[in-house]
Amino acid sequence: MEFIIYLICLGSGLVFTVLSAVAGHFAGHIGHVDGSGGHAEAGADGSDSPGISVFSPTVLSAFVMAFGGFGIIFHEIPTTSSPYASAPLAALGGLGTATALVLVLRQLFQKTQSSSEGKVAGLIGQTATVISPIPANGVGEIAYVQGGTRYSAPAREESGAAIANGQAVQITRIVANQFFVKLV
Repeated sequence: MEFIIYLICLGSGLVFTVLSAVAGHFAGHIGHVDGSGGHAEAGADGSDSPGISVFSPTVLSAFVMAFGGFGIIFHEIPTTSSPYASAPLAALGGLGTATALVLVLRQLFQKTQSSSEGKVAGLIGQTATVISPIPANGVGEIAYVQGGTRYSAPAREESGAAIANGQAVQITRIVANQFFVKLV
């Protein structure tokens, strides 16, 4: 009887994983668990960290599938054929498989997750170009390159002097979203 249960777990986990992958490709996530539902790093299940929740359908189906597979294997070994031995070992195998899947996917997502916003602190001392003249005691606009991407930002001359369009400037400090510059 336990062999049938293991077989059902293996089959249903495999079917759900395949259906989820195929349907998710065409229709988005199936049964997606939102976790804490926000962008704050406060999810009890780690769902707001880069990667995947331990309660995601993919991880749960991987556990069920691995439980069934390990259960069949342990059921066929004479020393672990009893359900009292094969079930706990199958649960440990399923838990290990699901844990490995979560760790691999989180590592993968963490390495591939990026932002188009640059790190502001690294801009101080960098050279930029005035693209909109900076009037005396006023605000103009600069362009700078960071990480191969061109950005623009509002800028003031550090001492309040005017700077013409096209001039090279050096970023001296950043306050809120306003850049302070001086001629190079």
